[in-house]
Amino acid sequence: MDLRTARETMVLTQIEARGVRDPRVLGAMRKVPRHRFAPLACQAEAHEDHPLPIGRGQTLSQPYIVAFMAEALELEGGEGVLEVGSGSGYFAAVLARLARQVVALELEPDLAARSAKLLEELGIGNVEVHGADGTRGWPRAAPFQAIVLSCAAPEVPPDLWDQLAPRGRLLAPLGSPWEAQWLTRYRGGPGHPERLLPVAFVPLR
Repeated sequence: MDLRTARETMVLTQIEARGVRDPRVLGAMRKVPRHRFAPLACQAEAHEDHPLPIGRGQTLSQPYIVAFMAEALELEGGEGVLEVGSGSGYFAAVLARLARQVVALELEPDLAARSAKLLEELGIGNVEVHGADGTRGWPRAAPFQAIVLSCAAPEVPPDLWDQLAPRGRLLAPLGSPWEAQWLTRYRGGPGHPERLLPVAFVPLR
């Protein structure tokens, strides 16, 4: 199966079939070359329905989860987005097709450097990757209309609330590796959380 067909099959059978409907999200999932963000040893599995290890105890998330989270952020195209725990840079690349600007924070310097290089090679110019502690956010580019954690935390780091726009969306897997995690959405602040989906993410460090 060629890569274009593999991506199309991934979108049809794993993403649309499970209820993701936003045409912009589906288009982004079709366009971003997922295999480029996987290690060479795993590239043959890049479009399969499971996460992939990328080193440093981190993973490239399952395609459906990436698409579900992208849709849950309700992006229209003009937003500034902060991603905490960007890993390989794949989700940042998807978000780049849905938003005006993406700031991606990754604690591991080698992963940050690798993803920044790959995004540049792919001509994705509206993502800034920083090797930084994501719990502190990125105040110099705040406020963000959307903030997403691509790693699990017991609670949302307090500094992130200060960087969320008044009507912005914050999406986070809340819980720990030893208990249930729920993908949770907030609108504008810490009140009235919406539990969207049970998930399993590596922990925020």
